[in-house]
Amino acid sequence: MPRAKRRLAQHFLTDPGILGRIADAVDPDPGDTVLEIGPGPGGLTSALVERVGRLVAIEKDSELIPGLRARFPGAEIVEGDALDLDWHSLAGPSFLVAGNIPYNITSPLIDKALEPPRPARIVFLVQKEVADRISAPPGGSEYGALSIGVRAVARAERLFVVPAGAFKPRPKVDSAVLRLTPLAAPLISDAERGRFRRLVVGLFGFRRKQLQRGIRELTGWDPEPARSTLERAGLDPAARPETVPPEGYVRLLAALVDAGWNGR
Repeated sequence: MPRAKRRLAQHFLTDPGILGRIADAVDPDPGDTVLEIGPGPGGLTSALVERVGRLVAIEKDSELIPGLRARFPGAEIVEGDALDLDWHSLAGPSFLVAGNIPYNITSPLIDKALEPPRPARIVFLVQKEVADRISAPPGGSEYGALSIGVRAVARAERLFVVPAGAFKPRPKVDSAVLRLTPLAAPLISDAERGRFRRLVVGLFGFRRKQLQRGIRELTGWDPEPARSTLERAGLDPAARPETVPPEGYVRLLAALVDAGWNGR
């Protein structure tokens, strides 16, 4: 087992039972291409490589590359930063994504995975708190801008928890397997994703305030146009941001744009 590097936020998972369950969650067909992010010493790679038609793995740690290439001659081991590389040029037009990803770049990697054209399925081992937030229902403290942004384009499932003790070295928190399945018909168009994000993040900046007050702060509008815009979107002006489902934010964006908001 190679020594994990703190600067790369490495925590290696070697339990074959857990790794097999993660591969089951990816659920590849024999002819599928899987893009693995951060194979490390190759635990998940070993669980996947016999199940797929093609496996492409991106590893940033140059010291791990020779061992991975020797152990998995049938896989394509690419040295580089997964945030910088073009996944489609590596894996082709249709692929699945999997990985035990570093906690410190979880959100950027999820964002990249959900950029169009999207993979058919994404399975990441992430910090349990992040998986809970993404999959949380409206109305609770865990539900927020991250939940809405992801679920506007994908179905999110927190499948199972992986305890901290399963990793070497042991992290300070538990992890969970998160599966994202991009929607055939996303709630928000790709062209509107930027404006949608500004709206959602902006309103959650006033999380403790009623929606009408949040809209006024976000747009600079007077109370009456803020209230009437919310009502046209079918939302209660007195509701708070954490009670609104993703579909409600989609309707609100449309109503705001119709009323002249430019999203800046």
